[in-house]
Amino acid sequence: MRIGKQDNAVTAIATSDADSITVRGFDLCSELIGAVDFVDHFWLLVTGDRPNAAQRMVTNACLVSLAEHGLVPSVQAARMTLAAAPEAWQGAMAAGLLGMGSVVAGSSEVAGRYLAELAQETEASGADMAAVCARNLEAMKASRRKVPGLGHPQHSGGDPRAHRLISIAEEAGIAGVHVAVLKTLDALGADIFKRPLPMNVSGAIPAVMLDAGWPLEAMKGIPLLARCAGLVAHLFEEARRPIGFIMSHQADMAIGYDGRPASPAGRKTE
Repeated sequence: MRIGKQDNAVTAIATSDADSITVRGFDLCSELIGAVDFVDHFWLLVTGDRPNAAQRMVTNACLVSLAEHGLVPSVQAARMTLAAAPEAWQGAMAAGLLGMGSVVAGSSEVAGRYLAELAQETEASGADMAAVCARNLEAMKASRRKVPGLGHPQHSGGDPRAHRLISIAEEAGIAGVHVAVLKTLDALGADIFKRPLPMNVSGAIPAVMLDAGWPLEAMKGIPLLARCAGLVAHLFEEARRPIGFIMSHQADMAIGYDGRPASPAGRKTE
């Protein structure tokens, strides 16, 4: 059964023949392998163009900032999966990546769309950026919604990763409208919400990557790629020094049961 559109049956990413492999218009063996680093290749694969020095710098910084963050839910899922199926690294990696959504790790995409909307509204209306951001934050507060890219449960005084990424983007000369929007939200948030609401790394990553020219539609790929590195480290450690079953046991001990009690033996049920 045919489902979906059947036209445009082409790809611009890669092709091969008996003598060569072509990736985005470059010969893989003679022009890419040994000639470019992985970040360059990643940027080329996604966008079709080689990154410039500034784009390479901020992409590297973003990937490093997110690669490891301790025993977060996605890491626990991966390690416990490997404990249950030690032969299935691919399954454990998949379990970890599947746990990355709008709350943990995948929040950069949500923040990126939010920053892009405010940047577009500012440009389209010709209004002052601070006024646009303040009006939006007031609406967020009134509807009791979380502000994408702001706030952190641990770093209430400010997420150090976010400030470092913004500094790198400014030093590289690529900080633009999206960084400006994030900094404006950061400056206004605490006064409007009457509590600490600093920018976080999930806001800084899309701000600097969008200003660097990274496509919004591919924003989730940044944390996904970064966390792959951290997951490999955790799975390697799990294989040698397992804690997956320890985490499973501790979860069982920490969570109480509040369901219906078992029926006494011999009690008649209707």
